[in-house]
Amino acid sequence: MTTRRLFLGACAGLALAPALAAMPRRPVRVGLTPVFLGDQHGLLADWRAYMEAKLQQPVVFVQRDSYRETMDLLRLEQIDFAWICDYPFVYLRKQVRLLAVPRFKGRPYYRAYLIVPARRLDVTSLLDLRNKIFAYADPYSNTGYLAPRYQLRQLGEDPGKFFKRTFFTYSHHSLIEAVADGLADGGSVDSYVWDALSKIRADITGRTRIVSQSPEYGFPPFVANHAVSAESFQSMQKMLLTMADDGAGKVLLERLDLDGFVVGDARNYQLVARMMREFGEE
Repeated sequence: MTTRRLFLGACAGLALAPALAAMPRRPVRVGLTPVFLGDQHGLLADWRAYMEAKLQQPVVFVQRDSYRETMDLLRLEQIDFAWICDYPFVYLRKQVRLLAVPRFKGRPYYRAYLIVPARRLDVTSLLDLRNKIFAYADPYSNTGYLAPRYQLRQLGEDPGKFFKRTFFTYSHHSLIEAVADGLADGGSVDSYVWDALSKIRADITGRTRIVSQSPEYGFPPFVANHAVSAESFQSMQKMLLTMADDGAGKVLLERLDLDGFVVGDARNYQLVARMMREFGEE
């Protein structure tokens, strides 16, 4: 009887072993700031499925309503990777590792667009918005906050006193809508978001007008927190860098309005770092 029980126990153990081996590993947690167009939920679901197939691991997208929340999640190691703005990358550069950078219009760069309501043909520069209402995207946004304030400093103006009133929209999409609806006389927006939105919601961007464009800045990068293992870092990086090499990846990139991903170069963010130093924010 004892021998029979041992045999049955061994058989049960063998039957259970494959099931244990097939159990999924801990999900990869990927943070997204509001730089991503928030209404593309179908795209996010498809991108997550693509990542899971390539990484052979569950993936969870973690979206927050402000840049600071995503930055805190990275700092506290509550997410593994994140697609963040260039300002947060410079701010956190000692706490995160540069993973990959999107190529937008063939290059790993983007710009700030100064936009106004389309009917405001009288505005030809940022100086024409003196004593007007101005929309900012986020306190930790480069194109949506740092860049216009830096430009005013370069023009000899005090950003804190130049506008009649300012307010934060906490996403570039919402900033564009605020300007389009006339809630703000102007705003500074991420060129990638404006260009991508113009392809799917021209009814919104068509009610705005681009007055001027900034110099190029390093494109918002993908980063990893320092606790991520070398194996996980390399797997995620390879997945991003090879997206343009297969059919499903190309389709996703087209929907993201990107050309692909390249290995990042921290030197591309030196201009943003210099701008941050101007305000003691580096």
